[in-house]
Amino acid sequence: MPASRSAIVHDRYDDAYLRRILRECKTIAMVGASANWNRPSYFAMKYLLDRGYKVMPVNPAAAGQEILGQKVYGALDELPQKADMVDIFRNSEAAGPITDAAIAHGAKVVWMQLGVRNDAAAARAEAAGLKVVMNRCPKIEHSRLSGTIEWHGIASGVISSRRRAL
Repeated sequence: MPASRSAIVHDRYDDAYLRRILRECKTIAMVGASANWNRPSYFAMKYLLDRGYKVMPVNPAAAGQEILGQKVYGALDELPQKADMVDIFRNSEAAGPITDAAIAHGAKVVWMQLGVRNDAAAARAEAAGLKVVMNRCPKIEHSRLSGTIEWHGIASGVISSRRRAL
């Protein structure tokens, strides 16, 4: 990374940094995507598809199948097009080799999901010119930044800090 660029502190991200990533990335490879409707990756994939992102699920155990109408690929190097973002729904240890594959793939961003953090992998990605986000979910960040957090009644008018009249 050039010395003139300030290093990203991965304990807290500026909203502008996240907003820029979510605005500039149009195609997302979701590594660890699941066809199981009650898995977090399924919710995230559905949300992102509904917001106009092209999501390409990557899961070697489900390669050739479909998740939410999208063909599943076994690895990043099997994708029919370059993904702008690689969204990692795997554990912190697995994030290392996936990040290396994202660098080789030519992705612009590596995004590690909630609970996933690999500082060595992040350093390799940043040295290769990629942006990195760790321990965050693009679905949650997108909805938070757009003011439309809807999950479990948030911003739906169901939950309120106002006291109800008796």
